[in-house]
Amino acid sequence: MTPITEVEGRRLALSNLEKVLYPATGFTKGELLHYYATIADVLLPHLRDRPVSFLRYPDGPEGQVFFTKNVPPGTPDWVTTAEVSRSEGPARMVLVQDLASLMWAANLVTEFHTHQWPVGTLDEADRLVLDLDPGPPATVVECCEVALWLRERLATDGIQAYPKTAGSKGLHLLAAVRGSSSDRVSEYAKQLAMEAERAMPRLALHRMTRNLRPGKVFVDWSQNAARKTTATPYTLRARALPLVSAPVTWAEVSGCGAPGQLAFQAGDMGARLEDYGDLLAPLLDRAGAAALP
Repeated sequence: MTPITEVEGRRLALSNLEKVLYPATGFTKGELLHYYATIADVLLPHLRDRPVSFLRYPDGPEGQVFFTKNVPPGTPDWVTTAEVSRSEGPARMVLVQDLASLMWAANLVTEFHTHQWPVGTLDEADRLVLDLDPGPPATVVECCEVALWLRERLATDGIQAYPKTAGSKGLHLLAAVRGSSSDRVSEYAKQLAMEAERAMPRLALHRMTRNLRPGKVFVDWSQNAARKTTATPYTLRARALPLVSAPVTWAEVSGCGAPGQLAFQAGDMGARLEDYGDLLAPLLDRAGAAALP
């Protein structure tokens, strides 16, 4: 029998709570739901008003994994949705605006992915993202080296960058921006990636070309395109372990000497929030958003 629970006045059927989603650690669906419930205060502000794409893995990362952009079948009528323009025509997407919607979406077993613009402002991005993706044998350690260079470079343009782990093997840099289209932010991000490659030719790369990737960090600037999404801060990832896309401090980035130092699982996040609060909270302050040069 599927248990029914009430969240903020909404009745939710939460299913298969004992199912093991991450066999390597025995982490269950019930633990996944508990994680999202306890992290909601810091996660929801990064989801709110942003159309959400779901990367679903209902049988765990080793089972079928599929991407859902449109409103999933069976979505309750109290879940907020919004019409979003796409190249193939308008589509409806979910907005996770409150705890009840978050728990409904988490019950689908999902990674949360969001655009770099809030609903209603498709023509203006409010985020810049640089996805630092290491090509083996490079690891997050090399990503940190590139991230530190990019931090300084962005600062020369008056833009403050904030790091988080990808929750897999790389690092994301985020910044709050204003007054520019997604196309313009993409152009600027590509320029930064090219400058990083020129400054660190043995380490950084601005092209995705596979045979150039080994041992280098691909500075993926393309996720600034209006149609693209990036893993939302604090989302769990569909990996072998219940890894989180976790905000980190610049001190942790500069002190990273081994990949394990920047690998955070669901169980680590409570203590980190006690120590640091939401390290990405400045991204939510529109007054601090920078104009591109």
